[in-house]
Amino acid sequence: ALASPPAMISFTVTEAPMQNFSLLDLSPVPEGKTAGDALAATVDLAQHAERLGYHRYWLAEHHNMPGIASAATSVVIGHVAGATKIMPIGAGGIMLPNHAPLVIAEQFGTLAALHPGRIDLGLGRAPGTDMETARALRRDRNSNAMEFPRDVEELQAYLGDPTPDQRVRAVPGAGSKVPIWLLGSSLFSARLAAQKGLPFAFASHFAPEALLDALQVYRDNFQPSAQLERPYAMAGVGVFAADSDEEGAFLATSMQQQFVNLRRGRPGPLPPPVESMDGIWSPLEAEGVRQAMKYAMVGAPDTVREGLRQFRDLTGVDELMITGGIFDHDKRLRSFRIAADICREL
Repeated sequence: ALASPPAMISFTVTEAPMQNFSLLDLSPVPEGKTAGDALAATVDLAQHAERLGYHRYWLAEHHNMPGIASAATSVVIGHVAGATKIMPIGAGGIMLPNHAPLVIAEQFGTLAALHPGRIDLGLGRAPGTDMETARALRRDRNSNAMEFPRDVEELQAYLGDPTPDQRVRAVPGAGSKVPIWLLGSSLFSARLAAQKGLPFAFASHFAPEALLDALQVYRDNFQPSAQLERPYAMAGVGVFAADSDEEGAFLATSMQQQFVNLRRGRPGPLPPPVESMDGIWSPLEAEGVRQAMKYAMVGAPDTVREGLRQFRDLTGVDELMITGGIFDHDKRLRSFRIAADICREL
């Protein structure tokens, strides 16, 4: 389930207990279900995660994807926060190029006013969709991902303490100091997070290639800030845990099919699992999916435990962000329960 680290990576990490483990939920819409069904399952999963001791619960912004129900991410965050008690709820993430920073400051300032101390704001610079939909989402024709550093700075100003001469304020939002994370799958956001002294989350659950390089860049270049004194890194992993390796592999085929459909330009609901992917994907597609799911832990508890231990020792991350697109809701709940039991032991 876990590949060996690339030889070019030089830093080593000593074994240390995993302090925090969290959950990323894309609110998957299984075939035959509705967005309403998916959002109800999200609430149930969040309550389940809180009972199991997950540290935080994140939802993510995607658009024009029939298999994901969390497009209006701030709305879903508010709904989930209202249905839970103490667990921080946040965005993993908001795709900032799609929005005016003031709008996000107001939305998350409102969430923070409703749920004090429980709201996270993770920011990404990708559109979270295809390019045609991205053009439909743009706040103006000139908006693009290269403005991301400036947009982050503007958003920080809206969420920070207002200055006497500040004419535009986020109300609610000003002075809320909602914790900001930078998300990424490349060195760009790692370097920016380091420069700004922000926590950094890497999307290794679907784009693993630059993980170790990005962590090294982040740690080597980190500059303390008012928000964070020392580097704090999170990385995403997929978990498809079950009673046996065979059942775990069976459950993971839903996610494999969804990856194939997305790469063919035909996104759709989360398919039911299949006994074999033979005849569904080409050899090239199979290799692409295996690479994307390089850090997926698939199988029985002992198999998943060993994979998560290797990942922790390889990366030395401060927090794991666990996700998993499993078709059957009860099987999904069980997978996250197994993952929580394992993480508490690591």
